[in-house]
Amino acid sequence: MFTISTDKARLNFPTLYAYLSRDSYWAQGISEETQHRAIANSVCFGVYEDATNQQVGFARLITDHATFAYLCDVFIVPEFQGRGLGKQLMADIEAYLLPLGCRRWGLVTKDAHGLYEQFGFEVESSGRWMTRKFPDVYG
Repeated sequence: MFTISTDKARLNFPTLYAYLSRDSYWAQGISEETQHRAIANSVCFGVYEDATNQQVGFARLITDHATFAYLCDVFIVPEFQGRGLGKQLMADIEAYLLPLGCRRWGLVTKDAHGLYEQFGFEVESSGRWMTRKFPDVYG
């Protein structure tokens, strides 16, 4: 069994920082200080194995709680993938967001389109979504 919690006191920072700074393709090289600030200013979802209380997944939600939500830093550690935890995590995030009535939810992914499409996300083709990137900001 697994539990998903938004209690930041439960987060295992070394676990999530190791994954994000070394293993993710989107946050490699992020500093600990920057990651701490990101967590402090976001709604965070930790995924925990009940038997060991080990953190095995994470997601971070940036939102104004009224009109917009941006989902990022989503991962399940590799040895726990394939157990439906990504779907469980997304279902909990959806349950958190739906009552807020946000008009738009956003995310960026290189390889998990299939998961997010199951929760109503669509590839934006309107040409309206714009970004300004700073690819070397983490070092």
